[in-house]
Amino acid sequence: MEAELMALAAAGATAFVQQMAVDSWAQARDRIVSFFSRRAGEEGVIEGELETSRRELTMAMEAGDEQSVLDVEAEWRTRLRRTLMANPAAASELRQLLTELAPDRSEQQVAHVHNTISGGVQHGPVVQVGNVGSLNFGTPPVQG
Repeated sequence: MEAELMALAAAGATAFVQQMAVDSWAQARDRIVSFFSRRAGEEGVIEGELETSRRELTMAMEAGDEQSVLDVEAEWRTRLRRTLMANPAAASELRQLLTELAPDRSEQQVAHVHNTISGGVQHGPVVQVGNVGSLNFGTPPVQG
C-alpha cells in the first residue's frame, strides 16, 4: 500500500508542477488548495506556499535551472506523501483531482498535413513551416 501511495504522490507532484507552468493555474490552484485544506485547514497558508512554489518554478524555468524545477516537484511530492500516509482515504480524492487536471485527450484534434513543393527543381534545402507570416521568398522587386 505504501508503494502505491508513493507513486500517487509522485504523480500528483508532477501534475501540480505542470499546472503551475500553464495559464489555467488559477483553477488548478483552487482545487489543490481545497484538497490540502480539507486535511490541514490552513487554506491561506497552502495557497501562499503554492504561489511561492509557482514563482520559484517560473524563475527556474526562465533561467534553465532544471535542479530548482526538480526541487519544487520534490517539495510537493513529499507534502503529498505525508498527506496520504496520514490519511490513506485521501488517495481517491487525489486520483479524482489528477483526472480533472489532466488534459482532455478526447478534445485534441488530429491535423492532416499535405505538403507540396512547386516552382521547379530545388537544389537546396526546403523549409516547411505551419505559418511564416507575410514573408516573401524569391527575387526582390527591381527598384527603378
